[in-house]
Amino acid sequence: MLLAIEQGNTNTLFAVHDGLAWIAQWRAATEASRTADEYAVWLSQLLAMAHPPLALVDLDACIVSSVVPQSLFNLRNLSRRYLHVEPLVIGENAELGIAVHIPKPSEAGADRLVNAIGAHAAYPGDLLVIDSGTATTFDVVGGDGSFEGGVIAPGINLSMQALHDAAAQLPRVAIRRPSGNRVVGIDTVGAMQSGVFWGYISMIEGLTARIKGEWGKPMTVIGTGGIASLFEGQTAAIDHFDHDLTIRGLLEVYRRNTSKAPA
Repeated sequence: MLLAIEQGNTNTLFAVHDGLAWIAQWRAATEASRTADEYAVWLSQLLAMAHPPLALVDLDACIVSSVVPQSLFNLRNLSRRYLHVEPLVIGENAELGIAVHIPKPSEAGADRLVNAIGAHAAYPGDLLVIDSGTATTFDVVGGDGSFEGGVIAPGINLSMQALHDAAAQLPRVAIRRPSGNRVVGIDTVGAMQSGVFWGYISMIEGLTARIKGEWGKPMTVIGTGGIASLFEGQTAAIDHFDHDLTIRGLLEVYRRNTSKAPA
């Protein structure tokens, strides 16, 4: 069985694939100082609660994508020490099999490239992948699966945190759809929620329109990421919401590097 680890700046996803389907997924807060032993204890307990129950010894392959370099040492040790396998690591020993058409390919983050691979594996034609997480990224994927560049903007959580940190009288508030889908807030909390929520909807719609205009060809727009569900049903700019996009990309990379599905 394959253990896929997708680590972002805020959350880390652990997912298990049995060769046919994803059978378990768990999220943990990303903590760069968490050791391999701590990961193993946490993961062992969750595997034991799966249906059917699993154990670390059932996992015989591992692939890791991380945008937190200081965590890679411990994730690599988790695989080596407890799964007894050398992990495939995006950006190190994993061949992606994707053309990167930007002047400095090394500047394309592991998460963005894996998203491009996962999107191309599931959707035909030219694509725009919008990943809403710590940052909000808009990445163009060519019809042949190539990575063509994109846009990076602050994530919605960062924007809300910045409002609270920089303005003494603005409270910390939950990120949610404004009550009644109102745009004009009638109190401070409502005004902040509306500004961030509808502001991001407008950013998505505006940047999507500009990217499509610049690209000059039809594109399918895919939304993914931890915050993406917040926007479902609120904008016609996104054609599909796909919450398994990144782990699908990791599975595809694993298959490209091993020429077999996980057993």
